[in-house]
Amino acid sequence: MITEHRQLDFCLLIPCYNNPQGLMASLESVFYDADRFAVVIIDDGSAIPVYADQIKSELKNIGSITVLRNEENRGITNALNRGLQWIEEHLSVQYIARLDCGDLCHPQRFYRQMEYMTTHPDIGLLGSWSIFEDKKSMLRYEYKTPTDHEKIKTQMCWRNVFIHPTVMFRADLISQSGYYPADFLFAEDYVFFWKLIKIAPSHILDQFLVTCEINKEGLSFRNSKQQRLEHIKVIKDQVSGPLMKIAGILRVKTLSLIPKRLVLPLKHWIKKQ
Repeated sequence: MITEHRQLDFCLLIPCYNNPQGLMASLESVFYDADRFAVVIIDDGSAIPVYADQIKSELKNIGSITVLRNEENRGITNALNRGLQWIEEHLSVQYIARLDCGDLCHPQRFYRQMEYMTTHPDIGLLGSWSIFEDKKSMLRYEYKTPTDHEKIKTQMCWRNVFIHPTVMFRADLISQSGYYPADFLFAEDYVFFWKLIKIAPSHILDQFLVTCEINKEGLSFRNSKQQRLEHIKVIKDQVSGPLMKIAGILRVKTLSLIPKRLVLPLKHWIKKQ
């Protein structure tokens, strides 16, 4: 592992657990000036370890790759926080970006995000629209959100507006926000984004810059019930206005009435209308 002394534009943080094919597909989709960014991968106890040298031998689009390995699986919150701590201690970067194994970046994703962050230095957290795709069923839908900060704050009262693999945020905000909270097991990103948008303005680009893989064996599907309970916990903890808090909780409870197997077909059908 090499400590970078020069200022980099951003570091891309990727947790990985037993998904080497998805990891390679995600990395292959990353395009940016190779000497201007770094990639930090947290191998969270995968059965077959991830090796930086092996990745470097197969990919030519990334210059700096560091792999941090947990000998046993400790969960995504621990993995992300270990990555953030390592970045703080070893790299000098303006921004930290996220990506998950199996999710694919538009070729212009990081150029467009860096351009926006550079021309809007007050923005602390930046996301984008995204496409969700189930490769097995071939169902897909577009995920669009409000783009300006005030509307984002309003909608954050009842849902997590930011799709985690699309975000880029200012590295210097971590000293104020802290890391991903360990007491929100299935909503660590939701409460983390809340903390960021309370510190600095946010924005979402109205461009589809990431295609997210729908994995019915993944954490979000397998733990959807617990995730909804955690979202209610976040709303109670972060939303200040009582009416907005009640509205947010009611929305989550209403969505919980929809059978999990119907969620994706329903979103696909709504998009077609």
